[in-house]
Amino acid sequence: MDTMIYSILVSFIISLAAGYVGVPLLKRLKLGQQVRDDGPQTHLSKAGTPTMGGIIIVLALVITTFIFRTGSYRYILFSLGVTVGFSLIGLLDDLIIVVKKRSLGLRAYQKIIGQTGIAIITAAFAYTNPQIGSKLIVPFAGVEWDLGVWYIPFTVISVVLIVNSVNLTDGLDGLASGITIINSAAYMIIFYGILQNLSGQYLEASDTLNMAVFSAALTGACLGFLRFNTYPAKVFMGDTGAFALGGALSVIVVVSRLQLLLIITGFMFLLTSISVILQVGSYKLRKKRVFKMAPLHHHFELKGVPETKIVAFYMLITIALCLLGILAVK
Repeated sequence: MDTMIYSILVSFIISLAAGYVGVPLLKRLKLGQQVRDDGPQTHLSKAGTPTMGGIIIVLALVITTFIFRTGSYRYILFSLGVTVGFSLIGLLDDLIIVVKKRSLGLRAYQKIIGQTGIAIITAAFAYTNPQIGSKLIVPFAGVEWDLGVWYIPFTVISVVLIVNSVNLTDGLDGLASGITIINSAAYMIIFYGILQNLSGQYLEASDTLNMAVFSAALTGACLGFLRFNTYPAKVFMGDTGAFALGGALSVIVVVSRLQLLLIITGFMFLLTSISVILQVGSYKLRKKRVFKMAPLHHHFELKGVPETKIVAFYMLITIALCLLGILAVK
């Protein structure tokens, strides 16, 4: 467990140091966020806040994971490759926004194409890996569900859904990073405290330890970033960070075969996507909106709930769900 604590601390320190250097640099480069006019009016004051802060998270995650990894590089390179790959798509999107000074970067179909490409690689790696394969662990039941060839489309869809759900959740200061901290800490415990004891049945002992280190490093990186991202945010993670967090969480549950568990632990991410789907579907079919604004956290804002209280509520719910999730695989 010492390795996990050190991983969190080192990643936190790197993220914190990178933030103190990087945030003023982003400000000097005038890489400010463009705010949509049709969003909450309280967000208009956030225009110009430096974005692409997700680079800080990715930097801390990569360095710390390499420092504390042990044995084979196999799952570490895979996990970091997927995370960085998604982050690069987000970075391109952010660059278009700040350079062209508009609220939209890449077109939706362009993002989906890029995300799907990385998701296919992720699914193919897992499916052809004998230690992962086509089976999912069913929470609470203690059994495996073999999807066979359907594993690949299931994983592709779930990875793209996770990445975009995290991105949609990144609408309030500290929201996406806060929920990710809780989830990554939970999966660190699962890898180290539970799957480690089942080494050989699932992954080798060194592989579960490496994935625990990866999860711990993600926790520390987000903790350090939160210093600059809590209300009022001094920097936004941008799609650079949101896509990276989604990619990191995706690869964690793919390697652990716990995609179904993320429905529980990452429910607040999922709820965000559901609220958008309901809003869009209702308006197209009935010309009526279900919420004052989607995603759901903006609905609460327009109802007069302070931003900090919404974030705190989401995080408290996530803590409870992650504790439940840990029990689900014991």
